[in-house]
Amino acid sequence: MSETTSQILFDSDQPERLDKYLVYRFPDFSRSRLQRLIGDGFVLVNGVQPTKTGLLLEKDDVIEIRFPEPEPIDLIPENIHLEILYEDQNLLAINKPAGMVVHPSAGHSKGTLVHAVMGHVPLLEGIGGKLQPGIVHRLDKDTSGLLVVAKTLEAQTALIRQLQKHSMKRIYIALVLGDVKDDGWVDAPVGRHPVHRTKMAVTATGKEARTHYWVLEKLDGCTLLRCSLETGRTHQIRVHMHSLGHPLVGDPVYGGRPRGVRSHAGGLIADFRRQALHAQQLELTHPQTGRKVTWEAPIPDDISTLLLMLRQP
Repeated sequence: MSETTSQILFDSDQPERLDKYLVYRFPDFSRSRLQRLIGDGFVLVNGVQPTKTGLLLEKDDVIEIRFPEPEPIDLIPENIHLEILYEDQNLLAINKPAGMVVHPSAGHSKGTLVHAVMGHVPLLEGIGGKLQPGIVHRLDKDTSGLLVVAKTLEAQTALIRQLQKHSMKRIYIALVLGDVKDDGWVDAPVGRHPVHRTKMAVTATGKEARTHYWVLEKLDGCTLLRCSLETGRTHQIRVHMHSLGHPLVGDPVYGGRPRGVRSHAGGLIADFRRQALHAQQLELTHPQTGRKVTWEAPIPDDISTLLLMLRQP
């Protein structure tokens, strides 16, 4: 893919935001990607680089947008087994195991989901000069379950927009400490913890976050919940349930100790070594056919075993 340049004349009598107008003119790209392109200096308005992505365009403004040639990615694809629940020419649905990191980071330069995806499907020639795997959303390292990966840039853009519009349904199974009395929801902003910067917290300066939950089963010292994400903030379910006084079983960051339970149950809960959270179901609109598709990932063995043992008298 070589570098290309497009020149557009804005001919509307009504002022419009630059980023919003570019989304209209280039529907295959998400607003966030186009905003990055503006911020990186690849867009000029009347020959001048805009100082903000929301610049208001006026009639007869000339917009020049440059699409740079993608840069090589410095990651090496790896032949890592993926449990693929569905695949076509547009996307694939993966059941991620607990313990697998999604994105490379400090201390995780190999063996991530990104490395595995790169070994399975070609990279996308993304806007902004970067070759990229088609990761749409993520799960924490020790959260198991469903992830969708785009195989084309068009599919990735469509799926990201579904996330932004909250039309992609994500259902989780969560085992939390304590007795959750009734079904309910949490509507509380989530942001970086003001003191412990590696943690998230319910904070007034955070981003809007909403979690719905339903009681599935009450066990000794804990409750099995079905959770639905309306938004997708980092650690959202973990933070929201902690804020209710019901942290997830096994959560090393937000967890707590079981109280008032049999020693047998207390020992089982204390010995569980990851947050008991599993992305069980994913429903979305297929980016090519427009039809609703739903996938379900079975509850993994470690959570199933824990539930079985907690049910024993």
